[in-house]
Amino acid sequence: MKKVLLLLAMVAGTALGASAQYHYQDEGNVDMLRPVVKKQSPRKEIIIPNVEGYKVYKADLHTHTMYSDGHVLPEVRVREAFADGLDILAITDHFESRKYANDMLAFLKGHVPEGEKHPRGVVSDKIDYNLPHNSSVKAAERAGLLLVRGIEISRDPATYGHFNALFTTDNNTINDKDPEVAIRNARAQGAIIMHNHPGWRRKSLDTHAFEDRIYSEGLIDGIEVMNNNEFYPKAIDRAINLGFFVSANTDIHGTIAEVYGDEIRNFTMILANELTDEAIREALLDHRTIAYSYGTVAGEEKWLRPLFEACVDVEVVRTNDNGSQLVRLVNKSSIPFVLKTKGGRETLLLPSASQNYTIQPKGLTLTVENAWCGAEKKLTIALPVQK
Repeated sequence: MKKVLLLLAMVAGTALGASAQYHYQDEGNVDMLRPVVKKQSPRKEIIIPNVEGYKVYKADLHTHTMYSDGHVLPEVRVREAFADGLDILAITDHFESRKYANDMLAFLKGHVPEGEKHPRGVVSDKIDYNLPHNSSVKAAERAGLLLVRGIEISRDPATYGHFNALFTTDNNTINDKDPEVAIRNARAQGAIIMHNHPGWRRKSLDTHAFEDRIYSEGLIDGIEVMNNNEFYPKAIDRAINLGFFVSANTDIHGTIAEVYGDEIRNFTMILANELTDEAIREALLDHRTIAYSYGTVAGEEKWLRPLFEACVDVEVVRTNDNGSQLVRLVNKSSIPFVLKTKGGRETLLLPSASQNYTIQPKGLTLTVENAWCGAEKKLTIALPVQK
């Protein structure tokens, strides 16, 4: 009888909508009911087809937890990343910040030496900087995420800047008062170094002496062109000119939900053969990345063009007597595209949607207004009459 009631409830729930609640009796408690339609938080998949034979992995390479100046535990970062459809996560807490240290010590009074304090800004040899990563490993394994060990080397943003060391082996042996020495210590472990938010707390994207020196000495591998809600188009040109990979990351400190809501969070597309440390490292060093933030993509044209072609199909609806064609552009991906004709007409090609266009015998050129190949350059797509 219980199975019948359950089946009827499920049928009714399907017919009337998932917002209605139908219940069945709990097996262990005769006075307890459980909802058939239980509120769930499924993983939201970000759909991006393969590009040039590579799988497109979604990564957030810059996040923080309560072990520096973030507000959540590392395991929460893993759960958020899984729910948001990511494949790769790096927890990159600061060396220099211990926002909740004194609160933790007060809570653990009696379990730590009397008077032991690690206030914000103080670096202690007693701190285990590997803890945020190590405490997240099992959660990442359960979620099927690739967890990248990392740390942020943070100095005065106006004169030095912040840098993420990724794929480190031991964060405890990296830090030094001299940020260049710290960066070199990380590289000695085989770490990849990314320049974070290069325009943060600055009046322009002009480089400073420290940056010029570490760039010229080959100490930097990548650069954030997008960080949270900041976008630096000139950083795309810098990446191309200096051979950096481009990246977009959340730099999240609070919760993802409060910052992004229903928006897709910032992420870096990494074009690789498989989800392993070795394959992802190789892709980053080969600059096979595309940045995504708030519906905008940025990177080298050689990757943006095949990305668009992989995401958008061109279907012929009708060929006219004058040789023109009515075509339908079908977006198979989760990325929106803003398309502009030479005449200035703009259309929004939403994810899992389509738009009609007329291709004249001489062809049709579209500018993808939300696909940046440089500070002054957008991706253009030439559509000939389809055969």
